[in-house]
Amino acid sequence: MAERITEQKNQQSVHIDEMEALDIVKLMHQEDLMIHKGIEQALNQVADAVDLIVEKWHKGGRVFVAGAGTSGRIGVLDAVELGPTFSVDPDRWIALVAGGKQAMWEPLEQHEDSETDLINSLEHYNFNSKDVVIGISASGSTPYSVSALTYARHIGASTISISCNHETISSEISDIAIELVVGPEIIRGSTRLKAGTAQKMVINRISTAVMVRLGKVYQNEMVDMQLVNKKLVKRAEAMLADLTMLPENEVQQLMAETNQDIKLSLLIAKTGCSLEEAKNALSQTSGHVKQAILLLSEQNNN
Repeated sequence: MAERITEQKNQQSVHIDEMEALDIVKLMHQEDLMIHKGIEQALNQVADAVDLIVEKWHKGGRVFVAGAGTSGRIGVLDAVELGPTFSVDPDRWIALVAGGKQAMWEPLEQHEDSETDLINSLEHYNFNSKDVVIGISASGSTPYSVSALTYARHIGASTISISCNHETISSEISDIAIELVVGPEIIRGSTRLKAGTAQKMVINRISTAVMVRLGKVYQNEMVDMQLVNKKLVKRAEAMLADLTMLPENEVQQLMAETNQDIKLSLLIAKTGCSLEEAKNALSQTSGHVKQAILLLSEQNNN
């Protein structure tokens, strides 16, 4: 335990129990500056993880994010947002937390030592060599996430680890090892702080960059979001009006014709194609919006 940075004593906060509130939050703010430095040193590995996931995704692979405690909850927080934001099928990006869904609401950290629970969960999803596992663990040695990486490696699946220590067990058994070294916590071993924040930032970067590379973003707009309420419908209409320079009534008519499909509406408005041509273009480009627009533009020029 002494060798793990996440378990070391932070000398800057030894007297935190004597500090006033303002001094405590100032110290926390100062320590949090180390998060960005830790992430910056791992950006190449983060980018490699994105490229690996995109490659496997195009081959039908899925992403499984496994973690215990704070790390597991972070994986769930990120995964559940991908559906409404990018229309990702919940069976394509799956978060597994030690102790199951109940662990999102209750402290069930005793399950972090359970290796069989994790393997049973992966087997339930028919986990296979096309898939990717992201094991999240501040220490890099939590049995739950380590067993996910070990099992994935055993069956030939791809492995990515996110930890907050140097040369961890997780790193050793991962195709891509992301080590976010942010220093000891101000409360010794409380990895819900700097380590947890760093992990949250990196899993956000990975999932978002993957979605961008898959063409679920046009310019910087969420063109593949789910329109599940009136606010989002209005956002979509405003987005299309901005991207196409069409008046509001024409945008609404176009959305009605495409059954509220932003990507199809954008393609038709940008290229003048038919609904069927727009569907074919998206099919040929695996749903990548900008590539579909380029394809239709080339066809029009020919």
